[in-house]
Amino acid sequence: MYLQHLCLPVRRPPFKALLLSAMMASGLTANAMDLLQAFDAAQQSDASILSARATTQAERERLPQAKSQMLPSLNASVSSMKNQLESETPNFLGVTQTTHTDYPSTNKSVTLRQPLYRPQLLAQYRQAQSLVDDAEAVLMQEEQNLAVRVAGAYFDALLAHEQLSLILAQQAAYAKQLDASKKSFAAGSGIRTDIDEAQARLDMNLAQEIEARQNVSYTLQQLQMLVKQPIEKLAELNASKLELLSPQPDNLQDWVTRAEANSPQLRSLKARVDAARQETEKAKSGHYPTIDAIVQWSDSKSESVTNTSSRYINKSYGLQLNVPLFAGGYVNSLVRQALASQTRAEQNLEAGRLDLSLRVYKEFRGVTENIPKVKALEQALRSADQMIISSRKSFQAGSRTMLEVLNAEQQRTVVLRDLAQARFMYLISKIRLLALVGGADRGVVEQVNLVLATPAMPVSSTPLTAKQ
Repeated sequence: MYLQHLCLPVRRPPFKALLLSAMMASGLTANAMDLLQAFDAAQQSDASILSARATTQAERERLPQAKSQMLPSLNASVSSMKNQLESETPNFLGVTQTTHTDYPSTNKSVTLRQPLYRPQLLAQYRQAQSLVDDAEAVLMQEEQNLAVRVAGAYFDALLAHEQLSLILAQQAAYAKQLDASKKSFAAGSGIRTDIDEAQARLDMNLAQEIEARQNVSYTLQQLQMLVKQPIEKLAELNASKLELLSPQPDNLQDWVTRAEANSPQLRSLKARVDAARQETEKAKSGHYPTIDAIVQWSDSKSESVTNTSSRYINKSYGLQLNVPLFAGGYVNSLVRQALASQTRAEQNLEAGRLDLSLRVYKEFRGVTENIPKVKALEQALRSADQMIISSRKSFQAGSRTMLEVLNAEQQRTVVLRDLAQARFMYLISKIRLLALVGGADRGVVEQVNLVLATPAMPVSSTPLTAKQ
């Protein structure tokens, strides 16, 4: 670990014990997990991805529903009635005679209808295809976002624990320096300022520890909410396995082009534009005639009072033409509404394309710029190590003060923190960039998982700092 050779142990409340107590209070069992395991668990339990899958499944049903409207429909009807007829008829004497007649009547019919020309149904089927494509693209986007969210939460948890480890190591160093300053002052070779400076640094460090522990708890809870499992151990980052590679191809415009061709977000927006266009066609079809082929068979008995014992069997077939003439301006209003919605979808697509290009630029720079940054910080760490050695020797020789030694150690801690953050930013930017082009699948997560050390390290005050 980074600071082991500089630190003396400080008696603090064990963080692991606090974490396990919280888990026992919630009735959960501790678990060990690496990034790939977290991703697989989130695939099965994350509410967003499960919701997207259910939505997609529901949207897929639009296709058979739309197709069924263009297929033949067969309807059967059966009725049985009891009729009571009362008639009044005057006789030759002018006296009205009332007659009551009761008779039953039945009717059975079967009607087969096949749409031949209905532009609205064709537009509705094409619209259903577009809406299904939209749902599939949204599901794919959620799957890409899941890789980003899990990796982000995982690395946030590692970074939070990294910062806590550094604070605890720095705390031990300050305690050591405080003890040395007190002994030097008691022996008559030290000054009171060294004691006060070390004590002030230690007090500030204790406040930083409280905040760091809160951040560890929050980031761990954030990850546990994704995987729906308690976590006791996380696999640490092993810097010796981390290869700092530029994106391939190493050209921003190629990534923008690739994103425009494969981005789930753009695919979804394009599908919505197509759906809006078909909605316009559906509205316009309100002006068009429709033609159906009809075959009908009916069997009726006692249809009228004059033929109460009659039976009729009728078979008919032919074409039915329906021509809309006037609907009070309703169809014209539907067309205007659909055109406005189509314009909105087209503008959303253009805005999405511009936003995608900007995000690709950001993540591409995040990968390429963090490579030299990590290398520079690695060199800065070597320099900080040497600076601490030189400061301590100079302090022992009397040419440096305790404050300068503490500043050198603090500077090294800052470099360690920035180095860990730069490494995690390189990895998450790489995943985000691939997600923008539809490439952040399980294989990518598996590759990133290879740079994590095994076995998993406990989520406690034990340092999770990447090994040099």
